[in-house]
Amino acid sequence: MIAAARDTRRSWIDALPSLKGRLTRNADLSRITWFRVGGPAEVMFRPADLADLQAFLGAKPDDVPLTVIGVGSNLLVRDGGVPGVTIRLGKGFMNIAIEGTLIRAGAATPDLYVARAARDAGLGGLEFLCGVPGTVGGALRMNAGAYGSEISDVLRRAWAVDTTGTLRELTSAAMGLSYRHCDVPDSWIFTEAELEGRPSEPARINARMTEIVDDRADSQPIRSRTGGSTFANPPGEKAWRLIEAAGCRGLRIGGAMVSEQHCNFLINTGTATAADIEELGEEVRRRVRDNSGIELRWEIRRIGIQGGEVGR
Repeated sequence: MIAAARDTRRSWIDALPSLKGRLTRNADLSRITWFRVGGPAEVMFRPADLADLQAFLGAKPDDVPLTVIGVGSNLLVRDGGVPGVTIRLGKGFMNIAIEGTLIRAGAATPDLYVARAARDAGLGGLEFLCGVPGTVGGALRMNAGAYGSEISDVLRRAWAVDTTGTLRELTSAAMGLSYRHCDVPDSWIFTEAELEGRPSEPARINARMTEIVDDRADSQPIRSRTGGSTFANPPGEKAWRLIEAAGCRGLRIGGAMVSEQHCNFLINTGTATAADIEELGEEVRRRVRDNSGIELRWEIRRIGIQGGEVGR
């Protein structure tokens, strides 16, 4: 059966139209994720541009699983790897254009780059993006935010391609954005966003960005192998306070540890597997639930299969 699956995979890959982007089998995802753990992608596709992405989606068989990843900052790839096709947008989706108070940015553009471009153009309101690790596409997918602001506060519209490769334009209101949530189907791939700033002095914007960067360095384990905030804040609560109250600060399972610096961060101390990190996260959730009755919700996205290895 394994051989038959391999033959099926090769047949649909060989039947794809000529693509400008790169197709890689058994791509190592542990080198991409900030946790530095996880199994391979069965097939990784890095489209050269929007037309390349649309052509691929239009030709891919419907029954082939599809997963989209960004820079891996808020992602845990399980040790068994990711079946089907994993798409990662690259340079062809890393653009910034500014007209008046509007900023149009490609989905692969790091949030920090958008914040800097807005500052240089004298546009305020986007300073918080320098405290959001990841890209514009990821920020849209989870309505990312930090320091009192989130993408929904500055988003006017976005573009995404559906499973057939059709480009869709979406208004902010139509996306169903709420705290760390977006109603746009998971199978749609964001390609671009239009954000709006407000005129402000670059020096003032820069001062606020410096405050945010310094605060992150002081309060978060940003130099560790981590994945950002692990759990979303429950209504009226702070996840880190609940975790600390449950006695989880410094808790370890295998090579995974709850950060001593900020206990809503899990850390790979150097030898962790994805299973260690996920098990630790579930243990934290159990202890918080037993202590407070509150069920923490994972903010970190978990993908892939637990055991074995795809694509072999």
